[in-house]
Amino acid sequence: MTNEELNERFDKISALQAETTVELNAFVVRSAVSEEKLRISEERLRIKVEETSEQIKKTDAKLKSLGIYVGSIADNNGASTEDYFFNSLSDNPVFGGVTYDKVRKNIYSINKRLEDEYDIVMYNGDSIAIIECKYKAHENDLNKLIDKKVDNFRALFPDFKDYAIYLGLASFSFYPELEEMANENGVAILKQKGDVLVIKADKLKAY
Repeated sequence: MTNEELNERFDKISALQAETTVELNAFVVRSAVSEEKLRISEERLRIKVEETSEQIKKTDAKLKSLGIYVGSIADNNGASTEDYFFNSLSDNPVFGGVTYDKVRKNIYSINKRLEDEYDIVMYNGDSIAIIECKYKAHENDLNKLIDKKVDNFRALFPDFKDYAIYLGLASFSFYPELEEMANENGVAILKQKGDVLVIKADKLKAY
């Protein structure tokens, strides 16, 4: 191989090395840019998470300063519902045209096989009225009252096994279909109208 051919080959190799170096440098630059973008994105995400966490803390602190605890709101609603209907029935213990001697709330019992609790129970010499209280009533509340509460009551309180049991669903909020369903099943509807307790017991039946 002549010197001229060697020089020509050397020039080609040098040109190829230079081209490779340029591409490598460009790749390094692109990688650096991508890493920087990723770092910026991660930093923005971290800042956003910190801001959100701080806002949650401030909101929680504000609620607590007002005496409001999110986890207890549902319990408070339920308690206020029970208190309203219990106080109303205690003042006028008439349910479905029947006058009751005593009105009790939060009646609980347990035996070896089962346990249950009743929001409001009214009783006299031969009748029992079981009132289930819900802040917002739903179909499953009605089904539970009919399918479970009656049988459990007879099992847990055998002294009342021969009593007629009447059922009522009390709530501050009903939807029309639920009222109709309760009526068709002989369950009374108790709701608030202004400051007055309204009891709808058109088809009330003994269970």
